[in-house]
Amino acid sequence: MSGMAHTRLHRSDDVVEQPGPRSQLRVAMLTETYPPEVNGVARTVAFMAEGLARRGHAVQVVRPRQAPDVLQRKDECLFGADEAPCFIDGAVTQVRTRGFPIPRYPQLRMGLPAGRELLRLWRRQRPDLVHIATEGPLGWSGLRAARRLGLPVATDFHTNFHAYSRHYGAAWLAGPITAWLRHFHNRADCTLVPTEELADDLGARGFERLGIVGRGVDPSVFSPVKRSDELRARWGAGPDTLVALCVSRFAREKNFPLVIDAYEAMRRARRDTRLVLVGDGPMADELKRRNVGYIVAGRLVNGALSAHYASADAFLFPSTSETFGNVTLEAMASGLGVVAYRYAAARQHIEHEHSGLLASYDDRDAFIAQAVRLALYPALARDLGRAARAVAERVTWERITEDFERALRYSLERGPVARSSAV
Repeated sequence: MSGMAHTRLHRSDDVVEQPGPRSQLRVAMLTETYPPEVNGVARTVAFMAEGLARRGHAVQVVRPRQAPDVLQRKDECLFGADEAPCFIDGAVTQVRTRGFPIPRYPQLRMGLPAGRELLRLWRRQRPDLVHIATEGPLGWSGLRAARRLGLPVATDFHTNFHAYSRHYGAAWLAGPITAWLRHFHNRADCTLVPTEELADDLGARGFERLGIVGRGVDPSVFSPVKRSDELRARWGAGPDTLVALCVSRFAREKNFPLVIDAYEAMRRARRDTRLVLVGDGPMADELKRRNVGYIVAGRLVNGALSAHYASADAFLFPSTSETFGNVTLEAMASGLGVVAYRYAAARQHIEHEHSGLLASYDDRDAFIAQAVRLALYPALARDLGRAARAVAERVTWERITEDFERALRYSLERGPVARSSAV
């Protein structure tokens, strides 16, 4: 990790003394989204939390209570409950906070500030370190509470909010959004990003103390063995039909119109090409209205999602707003020939013309040309998919969790950065 010089925070009367050395960590993780919600941030945070627990650490996940939530397990509670679970070595416990709906995403809720509750919770049983996955009101209050208690803080940079503005006709917001994100993350002891490319970009924008922890995939869940001839038949695809797939949030920032344009070009080259779209989001109704012969499978999880990946042949992912793009690794593990821009996960893990096809960043014509190559030469998709699978088998979540633990221990050993309590 670069730029991780730290000085210790001056203690106040509010601060409980640090516990003695322990081999197992107590990690409080704050996130606006967590399973059963379906998105890349939720899945990544869950994999990290569960991975730490499997390594014997005690993880406390603090997150907003979603509308349909029902407390079903003894390790779940709401703020204010006297029986709130504390840290349990080798386990993930959950504490739910109040939240409010996110515009255009009614299935999600953003956490409200909870500073006093967090102070009370963490004074009751002190974490060794606070990890903040998202920059919403809950994350800000967690940062303030952690600083008041003198706790080290690590943050994640999961979402390029500053890049989203240009997709919604508000490019002028990119500067203020970047400043707001920098203000938040530079008050942490380290900010974890998934690629060197993103670290270089954020470093040039004034972000400090950046560390790199990648993303992984479970090659037993996403695997070519999940391929289903029955599912392909429902798509109208025979053994030799080329099926292209896109798994994504249906949103402008995912560059979704290019998926459709690439598919139409593929059909001109090979009339029986099929396209399957998996996901949900603000563009769902528009995609259904525009339908030019593709299949909208909706939001899928677990075995259904794995089967859809494995039953396709090619994966189209033209997003230009990713910090990583977990779906790229999922497609590679499923044995698909991936077409993507040369950045984020694709740049890190795909070798052009060996384990996938890459186009220069935001080069629309080049992306379409690479997609057409797979329509013309289906055997190429199979060859690329086999090589991609071999790459993905080495990028497991177990390996990534080791890197994550190492980054947290680094922050803990260096101690909190000296900060004013007015963050």
